[in-house]
Amino acid sequence: MLVLVAPGQGAQTPGFLTPWLDLPGVEDRLRAWSDAIDLDLVHYGTKATEEEIRDTAVAQPLLVASALISARQLFATADDVAARVGATAGHSVGELAAAALTGALTDEVAMGLVRRRGLAMAEAAAVTETGMAALLGGDADVVIPHLERLGLTPANVNGAGQIVAAGTAEQIAALVENKPEGTRRVVPLKVAGAFHTHHMAPAVSALEAAVQELSPADPRTRYVSNKDGQVVSSGQELVERLVGQVANPVRWDRCMETFKELGVTALIEAAPGGTLTGLAKRALPGVKTLALKTPDDLDAARELIATAADAAPAASAE
Repeated sequence: MLVLVAPGQGAQTPGFLTPWLDLPGVEDRLRAWSDAIDLDLVHYGTKATEEEIRDTAVAQPLLVASALISARQLFATADDVAARVGATAGHSVGELAAAALTGALTDEVAMGLVRRRGLAMAEAAAVTETGMAALLGGDADVVIPHLERLGLTPANVNGAGQIVAAGTAEQIAALVENKPEGTRRVVPLKVAGAFHTHHMAPAVSALEAAVQELSPADPRTRYVSNKDGQVVSSGQELVERLVGQVANPVRWDRCMETFKELGVTALIEAAPGGTLTGLAKRALPGVKTLALKTPDDLDAARELIATAADAAPAASAE
């Protein structure tokens, strides 16, 4: 069974969209989305500095656009995804790309919603200086209580020995000086806020207002939620989870457990790929993985899709 996943914030690097613009129709699609959301995706994806694309209001639309552009080279429609993919998921903001790939949202609606999400989260992050840091290694039963003693939230429980802490700048600094027993490294992330914590409560309210008029379809492919790793078959519940997840911890560990239970044999990560395939290599041994970084990876991805076992019968969203 093939799983298709989309990365979250922090995966972006300067110029990462540049090679994708050489593909037919990509620049036109990006410019159409740019006009619709009033953000120049082409500029920010090709010429902007690392600091500019660290801005939450910029990074989030860029990442969803990149995931959709790259995945659409392999699966032009939601029906194509349903025919060949057994499950989908996205890490944090990547959930919006996954929702569009299942057909629950259109690409255009997903881009509009991620623009609102990015702006709302940037505004919430501006209230207090906050951030996030990845802890590599260590046992969750030791790491999580340590974080809580420092006033930090385990905002991403990613599995494979990785937990991301979120909190104020002072709390992150204290963590760097006093890392949990067994943790090899504490790595500050390229994000501008304590996402998936109570600091994001104002963004939840803004998104609740933004989705009032949406009429989501039920996903045509299994959609695995960050909230708890459960498969969500209702489009309305999917959107409700997208809204609440802004202030809830990401349980990617549970998503990977669900992939395993469903019988995953192959995993493709949309661009800018790398982070989620790295986690899968450690947590899902024996699963073939492929990260889409540039269009040069597309042929290998097509080969993997062609050989993924039981993709068609596993594709039901039930």
